[in-house]
Amino acid sequence: MSTLAALARLRAARQGRAEPLCRVRHHHLTDEPLVLVVLNLSGEATAPLACMAGTRRDEAVTLTVPQPRNRDLRQEFYRELAAVVLAHIARCEDDRQELPATRTRPAQPICTDAPQLVVANRPTADYLRLMGRATRFQRPGEDGGDQAVAHLGQWLTFFTERAEYPGSSLLLTLTEQLTAHWATGQSRLEDANLAKLLAWIDPPDGLDGARAALAAENPVDFPPAGPATDPTFDEVELQPAMQAYDEAVAAGDEEAARQAAARLRQAVAGQLAPTWQRIWDGLELLRAIPEAAGCLRRWEDDRLRFTAMSQHIRDGGPPQPIHDRAVDAAIRLASLERAQQLFDDQRALDDPFVLAERRTTGEAFGGVVVDRDLEHLGQSPTGRPVRRPRFTVRTEDPPPYDTTRTLASPRHPGKTVRICQVTPDGPQAHLILLELVSGMGNRKELPPDVVPDIGETVCYTPVPSWRGSPKYPAAEETPWTHGGPPSQPGDVPQPEEP
Repeated sequence: MSTLAALARLRAARQGRAEPLCRVRHHHLTDEPLVLVVLNLSGEATAPLACMAGTRRDEAVTLTVPQPRNRDLRQEFYRELAAVVLAHIARCEDDRQELPATRTRPAQPICTDAPQLVVANRPTADYLRLMGRATRFQRPGEDGGDQAVAHLGQWLTFFTERAEYPGSSLLLTLTEQLTAHWATGQSRLEDANLAKLLAWIDPPDGLDGARAALAAENPVDFPPAGPATDPTFDEVELQPAMQAYDEAVAAGDEEAARQAAARLRQAVAGQLAPTWQRIWDGLELLRAIPEAAGCLRRWEDDRLRFTAMSQHIRDGGPPQPIHDRAVDAAIRLASLERAQQLFDDQRALDDPFVLAERRTTGEAFGGVVVDRDLEHLGQSPTGRPVRRPRFTVRTEDPPPYDTTRTLASPRHPGKTVRICQVTPDGPQAHLILLELVSGMGNRKELPPDVVPDIGETVCYTPVPSWRGSPKYPAAEETPWTHGGPPSQPGDVPQPEEP
């Protein structure tokens, strides 16, 4: 936790209301996201009990499983869920356009929009991953397999894997989105409770955040957001209804079984509905925050990934493997690290609150221009002399720990500079000599606003840039210990005898 985030939490605790951490919203929100509220049967790894789904607050579809331990009933639930999810995805698959070529990639088709899933919390997103793993390997005609269910599993796996990429908006967990934009006066563990989190951000009239959050601990009025259920609900309502259904099925009484299933459906719907309403309340709070400029580029990348996955499934591509090979895992980890750095840099340029936080850690700095040299000449890569104006900034921020990266100011992101020298100036200040490297145009004389004036206050942060991926060996050159093929079929190296 940074110094500013800790200060915001202290202020929230003192004032009784959440404090904003961001000036803009850094994730894209579609007009009609698909909201999913899922419940699982306690004591079972992947035994879905119910799901409420829909793209509008007043148009929810409730799916229930009267006996989640019954494999056939679970399969029927997956078919119904696949119909909802795949219909939402199909709305975005066919409307495509041509993305122009760039220096790094050729022209390619891209869907004009992409589906977006919204869940209440991180455990629900993790549960969707388990559901994807449980369904994506089904094959039609084999042991009750269904093609639509297999496609559902592939898509759930895609969305949950994509959610790990910083800045991706294909699958959003509401608690993480809200805590990224507001600091509360409670612990991070308590922030994972959607009802308590919303109580701090938007408390009811007459209550402050602390008292509203305390009232939100009542599981009767504020059921868990899932996928786990409340133990009291399990004992008092769920277990008797499920037992009545089992007894009716065992006795062959179809009417009694239908009535028991209806009672269970009503009881479970009472657990889903409050969370459903709170998710839409949270989305309204997020929509009220202006969207950051960098969201457009990140959403384009999401649309590219969605387009590629859509084509993969249409071409009959295989499901994602259970485990990545060693090289694939290394590539994925490197990609996640680059995406995190790119996202952090973009947020700092888009959001003054994020920029201020980076200044406390030495990732960015701000200060006053104390000197400048407009006539300084440098050398191009070919040795030709070129104009490279320099100016000096005096700062009391921690000195930048990485002096090799190109920097930019949020006011003028196209005018980039590099650090030439950092020298102490007293016990707590530093002088940073900067050289302008781009944004000067082609004029023989510098435009008047290219170099900041003496006495002007400036801030600089690293320019967002996508670092090149490390080179990995080809599959045939990868050792068998890291997923590569053995030297001969069936020839797996054995340890030497002592």
